[in-house]
Amino acid sequence: MSIAGRKVETVDAESKVEESPQDHRMELRLWLRLLTCANMIETEIRRRMRACFDTTLPRFDMMAQLERSPDGLLLGELSRRMMVSNGNVTGLVDRLVQEGLIDRQISPTDRRAARVRLTEDGRATFAKMAKAHSDWIAELLADMPARDQDVLLQRLGSLKSSVQSATGGAIPEPRRRGKT
Repeated sequence: MSIAGRKVETVDAESKVEESPQDHRMELRLWLRLLTCANMIETEIRRRMRACFDTTLPRFDMMAQLERSPDGLLLGELSRRMMVSNGNVTGLVDRLVQEGLIDRQISPTDRRAARVRLTEDGRATFAKMAKAHSDWIAELLADMPARDQDVLLQRLGSLKSSVQSATGGAIPEPRRRGKT
């Protein structure tokens, strides 16, 4: 990378550890490789979502959850599925309602409960974003042979099982994500 005519080296956590791999356990090096790959892909998807659709990844994630639930979801369920705080969900919902992409209905029996669902405009918008998202992922993985992708998917399944075993299958606590 070049900034103001001088070369700037991009250093991520993985490349720093690779300078002296003998000083670090294989498990740490593997974790950092996974994290680096996931961060690279997520950063590019975020960039493309902003450039092509003027939206964010959390908005896309919320619309994806709602697309899978045509009858809509209660806000608490949506928060749990997205693994983010109720406050994050409420802010996203407010903005998507204003844009006409989702509809919010307050429960007639419990004024504290609201169900949200995609509008027709929201479904059409999400369909375009989902197609682009799928194409982008395919593009980013295009240089990796299909056989390697199959093997990696199987190996990551083993890793997922190992993590679930080590954590007793605990579901992660909601976390705050980037800008909504």
